Order: sequence, then structure tokens, then C-alpha cells
Amino acid sequence: MAPHPLTRRSFLAAAGGLLVVAACGDDDGNGGADGSQPNGGATVQGLRISSDLYVSTDPQRFAFALAEGSTFLSTAGVSIAFRAPDGKTGAPVAATPRTEGLPEGRAVYTVRAVLPQEGIWDAFVDVDGRDVTFPFQVTAEPIMPVEGSAAPGAPSPTTADPMGVDPLCTREPPCPLHDVSLDAAIGQGTPVVVMFATPARCQTRYCGPVLDQLLPLAEEYGDRVTFVHVEVYQNLTTDDLVSTVVAWGLESEPWLFGIDGAGSVAGRLDGAFSSDEIRELIDGLTA
Repeated sequence: MAPHPLTRRSFLAAAGGLLVVAACGDDDGNGGADGSQPNGGATVQGLRISSDLYVSTDPQRFAFALAEGSTFLSTAGVSIAFRAPDGKTGAPVAATPRTEGLPEGRAVYTVRAVLPQEGIWDAFVDVDGRDVTFPFQVTAEPIMPVEGSAAPGAPSPTTADPMGVDPLCTREPPCPLHDVSLDAAIGQGTPVVVMFATPARCQTRYCGPVLDQLLPLAEEYGDRVTFVHVEVYQNLTTDDLVSTVVAWGLESEPWLFGIDGAGSVAGRLDGAFSSDEIRELIDGLTA
């Protein structure tokens, strides 16, 4: 049986210890089908974290992770360049390693990328002088709400009106971010931060940690920002989605959106993100 390549889920799901990963070789034996490169018996692999990349001339968050053999990499010496479907390759830029709030030894690397063409792109990552390549897709239109778009005004479950969602919060103990419905908060002059995450059923097993990262910030920013948590599923046993999730068009979890006082999306994070990224998003709303 061929060894399994590193996947987006495996990075997010590995909450502790080491995840043993290895690459499937390509036709010429040079590196792996997942964009890995051999290095003295170990394997360096690249993994795209961002799940909704779309055609735009405005920069958008591009997040990825790296692993070497069975060890996830957290290093400052990482740069990335992008090759568009037309074959043109941009100049490499330094990627920021994000570690705050992540399990020890993990990092999510981020850049702000301009992706003006639909199709299959290639990412070329330099890891301390070692090359890693992996492909990713850019769609013609975004799937989820993006920066500059109007935030959907659908209601969200609250303690007063759970909208049939049971349990209202699958965190243990339940979080306190269910007092205000999104339709009553968005566009009312106060910025809104909403997290879509289902700690008990998260497919990436990362929803609980990012919600825990958000809670102390919700206390810190107090009345300056309205914080809302929305579960993904109606209950613990079916795949029925909460109507708010459907209205927002979400196809993955977790997601964090920052919405300005006028009701426009001002920032978004998905998949895996660090505490400092959350703080930067909130600071952008309150500046």
C-alpha cells in the first residue's frame, strides 16, 4: 500500500505527538505527488490550508503548513513564489510563521497573495534552501463571503431562540457567545466577530482550539466588538446544517469573520490560524 501524503485534515487533526507522514513518489522519482522533496531520508511536504482561493487583483490570505518526515516545521527561513496557470512565476516573498496558540512545534505560514487567474497554480516554497512545490486551485468566484462584501443578515441561534439547534454550543463548558443573533448585530454600528465552529464534531478537530483562542480576546475587547459563536450542525447525530451556515455558504470549518460597523466583511480566517492573526483581524475592526 502506498504511504499517505500529508493532508489538510491531518495537520489540523494532529493535536499532539508526531504525525508520521511520507510522500508518494512521482513518475521520475524526484519528490512526491503532494509537492514534497526528499532530504537525507526525510521528506519535506507542503500543505495548503486556505480553502477558498479565488480570482482577484486584491491580496488574499494564503496559508500553508510544512512537515519534514514525521515532524512539522516551524522556522523563520521560509519564502514562497507562485506560478500562474499561464506559466508566469512571481518573485518570492517571505512567509510569516504563525505559532501563537498553536500546538508546540506547529506553524501556519501566511502571505497576502494576488491571484488574478482561474485554474491550477503552483506554489514554490524555499525552506532554508530546500525546495518544496505543491499545486492549488483558484476558482473564478469565491464560495464564501470575502473582504468588501456585505455580510449575510441571517439570524443565528441564541440562548433566547436556539432555532432548534441542540446543543446550542458543543464546547465543554459552553461558551458565552450566544446571547446576540447576527441579524440583530450586523450593520448596527458596532463591529462583529463571528466564529463558525463545532468543537464536538469538527472534521478538522481544530474548532475547539480556535474557539478557546477567541474567548479571552472577547473578554479583552469587551463592548467595542460583538462576538458571536455559531455551531455548524443542528445536533450531535445528523448532518443537518444550521441555517446560518447555509446562508453564509460555508463548505468547511472553522471560519472566523470580522464585520465592520456598516455590515461589510473586513477580514476572514479559515482552517488553522494563530491567536495573533485573530488579534490582527479584531484590531483592524477597532482601529
